[in-house]
Amino acid sequence: MPTPEPGLLGRLLRRAAAGSGKAAARARPKATARVRDVLQLEVEGRPLQIQRLRDPRCRRMRLVVDERGPRLSMPLRASQASAEAFVRDNGAWLLAQLAALQVDDSGQHEALRITQTTQLPLLGSERAVHWLPARHTHVLLAADGSLEFHYSPRAGQAALARALSDFYLAQARSLIGPETARWLPGLPRAPRRFVFKQMSSRWGSLAPDATVALDLSLVLAPPAALQYVLVHELCHLLQPNHSPAFWAEVSARLPDWPQQRDWLGEHGRRVKYRLRQLLAVA
Repeated sequence: MPTPEPGLLGRLLRRAAAGSGKAAARARPKATARVRDVLQLEVEGRPLQIQRLRDPRCRRMRLVVDERGPRLSMPLRASQASAEAFVRDNGAWLLAQLAALQVDDSGQHEALRITQTTQLPLLGSERAVHWLPARHTHVLLAADGSLEFHYSPRAGQAALARALSDFYLAQARSLIGPETARWLPGLPRAPRRFVFKQMSSRWGSLAPDATVALDLSLVLAPPAALQYVLVHELCHLLQPNHSPAFWAEVSARLPDWPQQRDWLGEHGRRVKYRLRQLLAVA
């Protein structure tokens, strides 16, 4: 039987090794995907809905509360009973965290309801809402400061949330224009553009191309809080850091900025949570 040439033999051996490697990869079990669902249970007499994540990489249970509500991360194979026991064992802490997010005495943050939602937040105060039937769903600011919520009889939850989101976005942009013009002198360049969106924890950011992103929930806060976040991000055009020189630039423009930062620290989570609930689509 003829012997293969050395070069040919090497190629055959490499090809065989590659084939066995692919076969082993095909035989190797794939990592199980994460599973998301909702855990519903009562904690100290209060019914709760907790967003649950079953994660194969998770080694122990973890419960957090933020403007998105309570969330539970747990190992993939952990039982339902162990999850419920873990939440109840941490029930006092969980209810205290939820209480910190409350914006009214009822402790409930419901989504928009036609004729049932009687007040909505805007620029640091609760505004009366007047529901008016119309062909198209939209929100207007009345001369007396109240809100006119024009709604189509066929409007669903998504249409209501979209109309309110558009209204808040228009209000935010109407405030940003004059404020930006006020602070432009002394800056090396103007912002490229402004983007408003819901942010989990931050209030704003400055991209390398000078795009300023701001949390839409700032339109629910007092104007001074929005002004502080705007000035904060504009000063990053001068100092792309949080050095003493940066804070000196902020102080030169807003001497009372610590008060606004403290307000956001105390009330910010509630503001974020309120907007998220109002714009939620059931």
